[in-house]
Amino acid sequence: MNTKFNLRSNFDYLFEQINIFCDEIKSSEIINCNYYLLPEVTEEDEKKAPDNISVSKITGDIALEKCLSGYKDVFVGNKKSGKILTRHPGLIAINDPNLSLKSRIIEVNKAKKSFKESILEINNNDARFEAVHNAVPNLITLAAYRNIHFEETIPYSVRFTWMKKHSSITLSKKVALEMLNKSSGYSNPRVIDQQNWMQIVESEKLRVGSLSEKSKLRIKRPTRVTPEVNVRFSAKNRYHVSAALPFILLNPQSETKLGELPSYNSANVDVRKKDYSYLIERIYLENLD
Repeated sequence: MNTKFNLRSNFDYLFEQINIFCDEIKSSEIINCNYYLLPEVTEEDEKKAPDNISVSKITGDIALEKCLSGYKDVFVGNKKSGKILTRHPGLIAINDPNLSLKSRIIEVNKAKKSFKESILEINNNDARFEAVHNAVPNLITLAAYRNIHFEETIPYSVRFTWMKKHSSITLSKKVALEMLNKSSGYSNPRVIDQQNWMQIVESEKLRVGSLSEKSKLRIKRPTRVTPEVNVRFSAKNRYHVSAALPFILLNPQSETKLGELPSYNSANVDVRKKDYSYLIERIYLENLD
């Protein structure tokens, strides 16, 4: 089958299912709807770990409109880059006694998986990019992949939180030393003078140089944080999923506690999370041994 035709037909079916899904939500009995508006993100923001993210809560009909737009947000549109992923955290509580909406969500996610698989059949990255954007111009591929998450039973609570993400690369002792040698030639405005900067780098090189040649090293650099949904049934029975798209709670019950997405502040560190011990904190270098 022609690659372009295959990709386009898979995408057309996916987008048709998303549109039907949104129409079915509008005609459903909606018990509650909240949408959490996040600040606009630039391509540069995607690579950084922000210190603060303000969240604005929207409710009612406007929230529903925002949620439905979020499900359809797969094109560049007014964004300056296809690398910018807009997150749409929200919660729609819907009465669905016949679970017809559940069936639709499953079909949408199945179509998303089929579309992704048809793209991944193209082995070469450059050829893949070219094929996708010839078949579906201005598509944000990762946005099209995002599943719609839902819960149909009665959880104890559905709450929101922020999850820290990291970009990780593994490297050898030799490569780490090469990186530090390059650092020696850089100037650093955070130190008093270049001589002090050289002393800092030399001490870092000594630390790495003292490791065995077979040491496994990793740079685990914090990047953006993302909203997520935590669904809890009991202390041991819980799960979390991405809140990049609005979460659907089917047939909600009054005993389920519903939370809200708070604004993010990097100072609010969860002490239960791992405190990384870095070999060189400046570049987030860890010794995995």
